[in-house]
Amino acid sequence: MTADHPPTDDSVLDDLRGYLDRSPSPWHAVTSTLERLDGFAVLDEQQPWDDIPARGCVVRDGALIAWSIPDSATPSTGFRLAGAHTDSPCLRVKPRPDAGLSGWKQLGVEVYGGILNNTWLDRDLGVAGRIVTNGGEHVDFVSDGPIARVPQLAVHLDRGVNDQGLVLDRQMHLTPVWGIGPAQAGEFAEWLADAAGVDDGIAWWDLCLHDVQPSAVLGVDASMLTSARLDNQLSCWAATRALSSAEPDEHIALIVLNDHEEVGSSSTTGAQGPFLETVLERLVESRGGSRSDLHRARAASACISADNAHAVHPNYLDRHEPEHSPIINSGPAIKVNSNQRYATSATTAALFQNACETAGVPWQVFVSRNNMPCGSTIGPITATRLGIETVDVGVPQLSMHSARELCGTEDPLHLAAALGVFFG
Repeated sequence: MTADHPPTDDSVLDDLRGYLDRSPSPWHAVTSTLERLDGFAVLDEQQPWDDIPARGCVVRDGALIAWSIPDSATPSTGFRLAGAHTDSPCLRVKPRPDAGLSGWKQLGVEVYGGILNNTWLDRDLGVAGRIVTNGGEHVDFVSDGPIARVPQLAVHLDRGVNDQGLVLDRQMHLTPVWGIGPAQAGEFAEWLADAAGVDDGIAWWDLCLHDVQPSAVLGVDASMLTSARLDNQLSCWAATRALSSAEPDEHIALIVLNDHEEVGSSSTTGAQGPFLETVLERLVESRGGSRSDLHRARAASACISADNAHAVHPNYLDRHEPEHSPIINSGPAIKVNSNQRYATSATTAALFQNACETAGVPWQVFVSRNNMPCGSTIGPITATRLGIETVDVGVPQLSMHSARELCGTEDPLHLAAALGVFFG
């Protein structure tokens, strides 16, 4: 399962860090992706697609689909898809957030996805996301610095916390402070309009709180990468990098970066929605293809669902399945679950294994313990909706769903290299 591979390329790692640091929300992740898709034309879903560019993309809110079509493609040419998701568990600002008690201004927030509650305590939090103005304009916004903080109760007032564990009520204990004084209705909206430079007022927003600490290389041997949103913007970056340099010949290379995976994928931009299905249909139809050609193209297609995997934790070895415990910097893991929480089959696992070995990168296998619940991904959803054979893979990491996560510095490059071979 191992292969010779080059040392980490610092310039490539810096590009990944830049992607992570400048993507504090799904909408910013889409922008970061577009910046790296040099030469890809952006299409409008509301316009006819009579003349599809060979390298193009389409954006729907916090989701993106991009493709590279070879000259040899026919209407029934199959697709090589790589899927990931732009969203991460976080705290989202409520529509009427102005709250406060006992001289503190607080922000009402809603928990988005399965966060590790305690990791959001005592962190400097910024605000980022999308604003809709009264004039109907969409504005992507990120605060210049930290705005809020969720302060933990002092140990002097919770003497048993270190022995009995920290228990947090999501409604009572995760409300951040953001100022001093009595709460005033409309104060947050007024601050936001001023900070975003919005003159005609704010009609609505979708805003995330995020840790403002930038990503960093960690360890005496510089072997680890720590950052917010490694799950799953790391995979978005790897898929984008692979597609931008791909030169497919027998298949159409395509990436789909969905939103809302962390909350079930049921939305217009999620994997359960029609976004990908519609784009595939339009790509076939634009080349004169019929419904039959679309079905033939799907049957000739394969998908890699890339979403990070659990690395073996040295302090909790009992939580991992022996012989199936991925190690940091030993390559992406093929994720297997017989109960179809992952879409991997023997056929698709062998396909990804071959891509890794052709790229000269190592690979591993992840399986959950029988007494541990197994998460899921967009893989089974995509396979079910489209009937496309799919393999679930991911870079091993620690602290999944923490406000700040940890992986190896080499594995993101391993994944990008394997996706590049898969596309090519």
